[in-house]
Amino acid sequence: MDPVTQIALGASIGELTLGRRVGRRALLWGGVCGAIPDLDVLVPFSNAVETFTYHRSATHSYLMMAAVTPLIAWLIVKIHTDTRQHWRRWLLLVYATFATHILLDSLTVYGTQVFWPLASTPVGWSTIFIIDPLYTLPLLVGILGALMWTTDGNRGHRWNNVALTLGTAYLLWGIGAKHYIESMARHSLAQAGIHYEQLLSTPAPFNSLLWRVITVSETESTESFYSVLDDAHEVPIARRPRQLDLLAGIESEWPVKRLAWFSKGFFSVRNDNGDVVVSDLRMGAHPFYAFQFKVGERSSEQTHAAPVEQIASEWRAEQLESMLRRIWTPTAWPPPG
Repeated sequence: MDPVTQIALGASIGELTLGRRVGRRALLWGGVCGAIPDLDVLVPFSNAVETFTYHRSATHSYLMMAAVTPLIAWLIVKIHTDTRQHWRRWLLLVYATFATHILLDSLTVYGTQVFWPLASTPVGWSTIFIIDPLYTLPLLVGILGALMWTTDGNRGHRWNNVALTLGTAYLLWGIGAKHYIESMARHSLAQAGIHYEQLLSTPAPFNSLLWRVITVSETESTESFYSVLDDAHEVPIARRPRQLDLLAGIESEWPVKRLAWFSKGFFSVRNDNGDVVVSDLRMGAHPFYAFQFKVGERSSEQTHAAPVEQIASEWRAEQLESMLRRIWTPTAWPPPG
């Protein structure tokens, strides 16, 4: 999730865990701990694929964060010596904040290596978009209430608790919506006679009403959009070749194998004026994929390894607006052409 959401969730967990005992300091340190796991973005890696696939690994591992929890709790108690009697609660606050950060990231599609280094398979349940105001705003309101009424009996604590409850309910709604959308999508794909090996649904930007569904087989991928408000089960399904043959000769190169592993097979390849580009199909929408990487060069019908480069792809405001209108207007997305 985005940093604002993770800091807000951390502050809310801090208030829930220790707010009655140490006041606003619980909010402060909860927010700080909510931000710590994402500091891995500051680590310099040697190429773009490493940066992409090592994010959410060591600092998003339940095991690794358990190991650093006592050190951070010791530091907090060292700073706030008058709270020494609450050191067990500080331990709980720190680890609960780390654990909920990891869990929330696991609900997005990106991929979180929650048991690194014992197991590094990315977990991505894709039940919430990485930025969703309907989840974040209640947390911010709850934090504001806790800050305003810290000394007013239980009022501030109730605001925070209600916000956390609403946020949890919204996460559960996302799980239910995903199940419904996938059921609808499987019906549509069967009606269209499309055979596939894997299917993935993920929320469209900033909401959980519109969902993007992709499938992959050995030769092609499909992409379609479903709204929970749709009346009809018949939705346009775009079919595109994956062109995996473009990787012949470099399929054993580390960047190629790493991208195939991290995307769990949801990737395609294209020849972009001689550059062989791998696109992670899970994030973005055709042709605006969030993560695309040049991994080779094509000449004389052969592919050769090349230095890895990330290929930028930017959405325009009108495209995003058109996609969001698809929630209630079936013809809004994909746009003509």
